[in-house]
Amino acid sequence: MKSFAVLILAIGSCLCDSQIKSDCDKICDVCSFTRITQDLGAVGEKVTNIADKITLLEIKLQKTEKEVMDLQKRIGGIPQVAFSVALLDSGFGNTGPFDSPTPLRYKNIFSNTGSGYNPSTGIFTAMTKGMYFFRFSMFNNLNSVPNSVVSLMKNGKRLTSVWDTSGSDANDMGSNAVVIPLEVGDNVYVELQANRIVYDDSMNYNTFSGFLLFTL
Repeated sequence: MKSFAVLILAIGSCLCDSQIKSDCDKICDVCSFTRITQDLGAVGEKVTNIADKITLLEIKLQKTEKEVMDLQKRIGGIPQVAFSVALLDSGFGNTGPFDSPTPLRYKNIFSNTGSGYNPSTGIFTAMTKGMYFFRFSMFNNLNSVPNSVVSLMKNGKRLTSVWDTSGSDANDMGSNAVVIPLEVGDNVYVELQANRIVYDDSMNYNTFSGFLLFTL
């Protein structure tokens, strides 16, 4: 009888220990979940704070960039772009005729600030977005019947022209000018039209000039 009582007590003790262990495990699980939730909350708060700081930094950066641009304008930081060229660097005579429209390559460089004009091609290429002024002049050929037509071109599109193809006076010249906006990479040049001629000598009748008015 005593042995049976002892066995009952032992079994009861084991059951209690198992129940206590199970309850402890559940409590630990709850505690772990609580800590994880708290940790995630803390991480989320830190991420939110970092995002807010990044937003403030972006606002400050934009403000600083604007202040730098304003300062550059006040101290003359605007890009300097200007060129002026004449057709021949030496000698005299006609240029043309050509079978197709051809850019005139002005070889006599008076100025080329910013290096936008290329004497090898006769083409000005914008390296700064802005509003530009361009002017060109033309002296016709010296034949009794003039045969001269030149056009100012932008990216292959005609903007304006000067021409003289009739009359007995072979000593005429004219000029034209435009103010146009340019994007970076836009090309501007003077084109001699097909089967036409211009004359020049050391007097530099045929010129091509341009400069940046202001940035955009």
